[in-house]
Amino acid sequence: MAMALVSRRRHEHVWYLCMVMSKINAFIFATTGAFLFGAATVQAAEPKIVTLTQIGCQFLESENGVDHGFKPKSADDCNAINEKTGADRLAKAKKIELKPGKYILRVTNKNVPYALGFWIRSEGFNTYNPLDRLKKVNVSGGGLTLGKSRDYEVDLKPGKYTYSCPLNPTPNYTIVVKG
Repeated sequence: MAMALVSRRRHEHVWYLCMVMSKINAFIFATTGAFLFGAATVQAAEPKIVTLTQIGCQFLESENGVDHGFKPKSADDCNAINEKTGADRLAKAKKIELKPGKYILRVTNKNVPYALGFWIRSEGFNTYNPLDRLKKVNVSGGGLTLGKSRDYEVDLKPGKYTYSCPLNPTPNYTIVVKG
């Protein structure tokens, strides 16, 4: 019985010493940095900002900075304009090329008199496919009133992405991510 008691106390002391050493190691690691133990610390890269400016029925940067002077009063006006000019404008549009990584797409409503939105999605994204909603990029939002900006955070992997505004109907522009 006495021998079992001594053995039990010895195990308790070993357990206690292990706990103390664990706390001491955690303190040393926290106060001196991971480099002391040969581990590297990794800081997350800050997202890069891409600015996109919406004007009537178009994104200015996507159309090579050319303001076509459209003055829509509603989404219906843009639908009519895009039906006539959209294909030609899209053929001349600039594909934005980016490297993989985290981005903030800063979208501004420069001069459209009604609320706008923004939608970026993986090429071929199908709204009705639940797997696409789980696995592919699909970021959107609205509420961009005249003169306001909004940030959309997105992590882009190599591939193609489509972006547009469904409320100020624009052509479906392209972002290509390589690297």
